[in-house]
Amino acid sequence: MTDQSNSLHVRDVANLLHPNTNARRHEAQGPMIITRGEGIHVYDDQGKAYIEGLAGLWSVALGFGEKRLAEAAARQMQTLPYYHTFSHKSNAPAIELAERLVEMTPEGLTKVFFTNSGSEANDTVVKMIWYYNNALGRPAKKKIISRARAYHGITIIAGSMTGLPMNQRDFDLPLPGFLHLTCPHHYRNALPGESEEDFATRLADELEAMILREGPETVAAFIGEPVMAAGGVMPPPETYWTKIQAVCRRHDVLVVADEVINGFGRLGTPFGCDRYGISPDFMVLSKQLTSSYMPLSAIVLSDQVYQVIADNSDRIGAFGHGFTATGHPVATAVALENLRIIEERGLIAHAAAIAPALQDGLRSRFADHPLVGEVRGVGLIAGVELVADKARKTKFDPPGQVAAYLHARAQEHGLILRAIEDTLAFCPPLIITEAEIGMILDRFGAALDDTCAWVKTRAAPAA
Repeated sequence: MTDQSNSLHVRDVANLLHPNTNARRHEAQGPMIITRGEGIHVYDDQGKAYIEGLAGLWSVALGFGEKRLAEAAARQMQTLPYYHTFSHKSNAPAIELAERLVEMTPEGLTKVFFTNSGSEANDTVVKMIWYYNNALGRPAKKKIISRARAYHGITIIAGSMTGLPMNQRDFDLPLPGFLHLTCPHHYRNALPGESEEDFATRLADELEAMILREGPETVAAFIGEPVMAAGGVMPPPETYWTKIQAVCRRHDVLVVADEVINGFGRLGTPFGCDRYGISPDFMVLSKQLTSSYMPLSAIVLSDQVYQVIADNSDRIGAFGHGFTATGHPVATAVALENLRIIEERGLIAHAAAIAPALQDGLRSRFADHPLVGEVRGVGLIAGVELVADKARKTKFDPPGQVAAYLHARAQEHGLILRAIEDTLAFCPPLIITEAEIGMILDRFGAALDDTCAWVKTRAAPAA
């Protein structure tokens, strides 16, 4: 390690509190410092290359080092580096991006509100829903229904909709009024012999029972990712979204589609809503919107909701919500260029065409492995769940330790993934080639073999 690298490691541990990290463990082991990126690769401060198999945090659609995005940011910096959208002010990139998103998203979504992250966007959606129901004279209709293992962010409200214990424990979350249903994961939660469609029916019935138990006059919205990602990569069972939407419409419960990870081609379609026939009242977008080159998120809302919000803002004087960077001209300019590149290069169709190389490759090579319980995914997002006993689907004890070991071995082999308890998640940049997917499979296979040997040593009796 060079003196400069060693200095950065020491200064990081001395000064930086990292998100989603064991702080004491970080003090002991220090950071992996990434210095540059190119295409699907990133490079650490020792010059070692890694395939970024999770596209950063599910987000770098165009890979790293896309010069057109840097140039778009520079051009906008030189003309209007910042302005706000409060009090009737606007800017051309924000206007053009809003127009583009209305054109791209499902019919009936007519207005866009910009925020800076998925967490802020989901937080804002709940505020909009509460504002909407107050405007309609329904002050009790405020409860939000999510699912166990959902991830919708980490602000106080978004963290309440999230259904992952680590994001709630000791934060006093969830807040009252945020409810959680069974995770729609057929492998783990279906009854013996229960088909995907029957499982979906049971989950829709569970939703209806919850609404009726709480009182439809108190339940405002259901929120879900079309494909759950950070909870372990779980595509919905067959007919799930059709049945869930039918229940919501019966009881005047708004549907919020969290497309923060699914959107802009990740599933081989423009949005998860397109793939699963979802007609949402709100769609939440971020991550691949700018390929995460700039912080930006967007809420696209229905005309029905907008009209109520607009009337209420007129009645009381303003829609009293917004952020300093709402509609930031540099972030929205980068997003516009990002969407142009996705369209010009046909990356949504490319994701659909190349998806079998990832999905079939993972299944054919690893589904029968003794440590693998399930391979699942759709498009260019996948998960491989590790088990202690394949026949019984037994989890490792403690959960997450074996996946953490595999994750570390994958990095040694030059592959960055995400370990989610005992699932390894894959989500490569949309620009990936079939040959590069083959490299991912090879490196994962080597790490899995290392892990299998390690597990055997753990299980062996002491000499």
